[in-house]
Amino acid sequence: MIVDLPDSTISRVQKTLVKIREEGGAVALGRVLTLIISTRLGDEEEAIEAANDASREHPMRVIVVSTSTDLDLDEVDGRLDAQIRVGGDAGASEVILLRAYGETASDEEGLVTGLLLPDAPVVAWWPKTAPAIVSESPLGRIAQRRITDAASQSNPRQSIIDLARSYAPGDTDFAWTRLTLWRAQLAAVLDQPPYESVTEVGVSGAPDSPSTLLLAAWLRLQLQVPVDGELTTRATGSSGIHGVQLVRASGSIVLERSLDDVATLTQPGQPTHDLALPRRSLRDCLAEELRRLDPDDLFGNVVRHGVGQLSEPVQSN
Repeated sequence: MIVDLPDSTISRVQKTLVKIREEGGAVALGRVLTLIISTRLGDEEEAIEAANDASREHPMRVIVVSTSTDLDLDEVDGRLDAQIRVGGDAGASEVILLRAYGETASDEEGLVTGLLLPDAPVVAWWPKTAPAIVSESPLGRIAQRRITDAASQSNPRQSIIDLARSYAPGDTDFAWTRLTLWRAQLAAVLDQPPYESVTEVGVSGAPDSPSTLLLAAWLRLQLQVPVDGELTTRATGSSGIHGVQLVRASGSIVLERSLDDVATLTQPGQPTHDLALPRRSLRDCLAEELRRLDPDDLFGNVVRHGVGQLSEPVQSN
């Protein structure tokens, strides 16, 4: 069910939600969190679709704050067009879409405060352009978790470097979430004999790939060995991460994505294996991030310390 509320107010949206519940529609019982999506007018549907899919694992209230890119608010009449989606149009969630224009769009926190679920965690997500310091933004201040996506920024790798400077506990980025399968495969390989130390690491990927940068930073931080800068920025192949090389005394371990969903693992003295390593969808990334509502300390260490260490010499013991 979709209820349109053109030229509306937050008070009217609240009353409509109560009416829907009283008439036996969707209820807030069982919702585990409030997800606030901050986006631009016209960019809402992809994010809403991902949230609807993720809501089957995490029942939630979704509040979408969609604002105009018009910087001169005085030239646009202040107006709020709202829409409520429940039932089959909202997955296992209820979606409140707030399209704000003019001066109305300047108070994002005021738009959502009256619609938050009581006593439930708040997660804020910027699918596209994010504030310079998300933890200090109007929506970031009321959220326990703040999700950005460096890959959607105009300069993805610079976005990670900027995040390293402004990081606050609770910040995370989908560039990190997309590494989960890579990190799991590499950890599994190193957990098998021979248990030799890694002496050097090479990470290859597209030059604008933020995930490649974070993977190199994670390996540098965890293994405390040099990371080959040439491999880190190699520009051949598809976008994203291309492969990882771990150098040990007995030879090199190479995990290389040969197809979009398949990676090839090569190890000394062992047959070559093809492993499932699919590219993660927006829904997969969002669902994973919503599984934990406490700060991701490992991501914090990687972005604050590992990224900076890539340009530093390794300290000898």
